[in-house]
Amino acid sequence: MSTENPFYNALPDSEPSAIPVPSKPSAPREYPAIPRKVYLYGTCLIDLLYPQAGIDAIELIEQQGIEVIFVEQQSCCGQPAYTSGYTEQALDVARSQLVLFKEEWPIVVLSGSCGGMMRHHYPHLFEAQPELAEALKLSERIFEFSEFLVNVLKLKLNDQGQPTRVVLHTSCTARREMNTHLSGRALLEQLSNVELTQQDHEAECCGFGGAFSVRHPQISGAMVEDKCDSLEATGARQLVSADSGCLMNINGALEVKHSSLRGMHLASFLRQRNGETL
Repeated sequence: MSTENPFYNALPDSEPSAIPVPSKPSAPREYPAIPRKVYLYGTCLIDLLYPQAGIDAIELIEQQGIEVIFVEQQSCCGQPAYTSGYTEQALDVARSQLVLFKEEWPIVVLSGSCGGMMRHHYPHLFEAQPELAEALKLSERIFEFSEFLVNVLKLKLNDQGQPTRVVLHTSCTARREMNTHLSGRALLEQLSNVELTQQDHEAECCGFGGAFSVRHPQISGAMVEDKCDSLEATGARQLVSADSGCLMNINGALEVKHSSLRGMHLASFLRQRNGETL
């Protein structure tokens, strides 16, 4: 096969078992006490497209008296290579992350997909590698952002914004791997001046899927069109999501439609609405 094809050495689509699917936990996750310090894992798309969301997340956590450590050398979690079948390349990227988060502090991740990769797939990725024990310890310290606010900080919000109607979109990984779709909703439901609406396609993918949208652009485009129609039908004035990949995809499609609806990262929306935490 020609090396001009960017996926020439990736595992073919006909091998769905190439990427192990994490089994559902047999018991609810046990959450730690509120820590003195945390790491923030910003993700590639926060760094490149939504840096304000990273700043807003830091400010929300620091309001609780917690020191937030942002390691500047952090980069990709390795998920794009991993889900495309490039295991060796994914290992190279993942190894570079392991050495950056040595302290035993929680790692708060601003994306369900990156959180899912680091918490559930690192153990598979490093299964036959000398860093397995280190990867397992790191995976236990991974918390998706909304999960951390709700279950560790038990954050109470004080809504100082104007009345508005919003619709929430949760990524596939946040819903099916991290099980954090309810924590984002719980945070928004605390806001007294926010009416949270329900979309018809709540559990459906927006069509991004990282490499999926590159491999199958026509299918991806049809999926995001359906998603946008569902979001607009709610009459919401604001779309909120905790996943930047979904936001990038949906916002792009909404812009093409000349829609007035736009998406904002959950961290930024909460920071804008919230006064002093209670």
